[in-house]
Amino acid sequence: MRIVIAGAGEVGTHLAKMLSNEEQDIIVLDKDEKKLYNLENYNLMTMRGSAVSLDVLKNIQVGAADIFIAVTPHETINIIASSMAKSMGCKKAVARIDNYEFMKPAAKKFFASYGIDTLIYPEYLAAQEVKTAMAHTWVRNWFEMLNGELLVVGVKIRSNSRIVGIKLKDLGGVSHFMHINAIKRNREIIIPGGDDMVLENDIIYIATTRKDIDNVIAVCGKEQHTVERVLIMGGNEIVEQLVYLIGSKYKVKIMHNDLVRCQELADQFPDCNVVHYQAGDTDVLEDEGVEDYDVFVALGESSESNILSCVMAKEMGMRKTIAQVENLQFFNEAESLNIGTIINKKLIASSTIFQMMIDDDTDNAKCLALADAEVAELEVGAGAKVTKADVKDLRLSRDMTIAGLVRDGVGQLVTGSTRLQAGDRVVVFCLSGAIHKIERMFG
Repeated sequence: MRIVIAGAGEVGTHLAKMLSNEEQDIIVLDKDEKKLYNLENYNLMTMRGSAVSLDVLKNIQVGAADIFIAVTPHETINIIASSMAKSMGCKKAVARIDNYEFMKPAAKKFFASYGIDTLIYPEYLAAQEVKTAMAHTWVRNWFEMLNGELLVVGVKIRSNSRIVGIKLKDLGGVSHFMHINAIKRNREIIIPGGDDMVLENDIIYIATTRKDIDNVIAVCGKEQHTVERVLIMGGNEIVEQLVYLIGSKYKVKIMHNDLVRCQELADQFPDCNVVHYQAGDTDVLEDEGVEDYDVFVALGESSESNILSCVMAKEMGMRKTIAQVENLQFFNEAESLNIGTIINKKLIASSTIFQMMIDDDTDNAKCLALADAEVAELEVGAGAKVTKADVKDLRLSRDMTIAGLVRDGVGQLVTGSTRLQAGDRVVVFCLSGAIHKIERMFG
């Protein structure tokens, strides 16, 4: 597949690095040569130039591209560049935007008339993830795969879990309603085998079905708490989109250290309590009564401040905290702390685009936003290798596992005796860089 990425910012760079492991023909385009230096050691080509230059687009043969992805920081450039690429023969064009109005059905139809197939709004995607995390207080991550027929959840395991210290092959009592796809331990993800066991403080990624979720909660030693009051720190676009998404479902207080922005938010959201605090005020959480809230969400621009605020909120008795961590170098460190769910908009946006390249049904696209693993929905093709034997006899590599499938509209977990069939929609969990091997097996 020939892929052109316009924009070597955070989203473009992360996406390029993900794709560089997948044996694709990748070109990254940016006006800033310094940004391109960061990609020199990856399996891709770079080009200095403008995404809206006809000469540049012709030079990189954009008309022969399978997909053109415009993720520069400038919405207008992304829209124009995507339209130009499509008019020059590119098969699919994707543009990053920062305006929710463009996500409405009428606007999508308008942009489609100019050749733009898909619009990506990272802040909106991040707000959706926060909303989901607020609704499921017992998990680190909650992903609904295959139209919600299969769930994949990330759970921090404590000593009270019934599965601690037991080899996976001996978990017969729970294997019919949950499948442990991966274990994150000491900042490293492993795809476990039968002789591996879950240890205290592991983060495990479990596949299950909606009807069995209460059983999973019980086995993991967790509780789902009712959420009524939410405290949000920050005033960026994610905050705006989050408040729009949750509507009047919760009682919301927003804290921000910019007085002018506080006034704007108060005018925009009259049903929310908006308060101003002085930057550097370490007592602000105590002053605002954080212990009286059910969820604390830190969406400030500083990853370090968000992490620290969540640690402090936890120490004050907060059960559920959510932190925006945009520096990927802090991501694993943040996950190792007791601060709940981590949100990173470039991971979410990159994962969404990544899944779109596997699945033409973009409305159905879902790929887990993890820093060092990939989870994708794939369709089993006629005559595919994975249909030739039961799963236990497929000799799958240790860097992947088949979590579950949907057959005839019904979700089910995959066991060793499962025989995949053409037309099955499956969820595959693998380490970063392994998805290209899996696609061949399923294709």
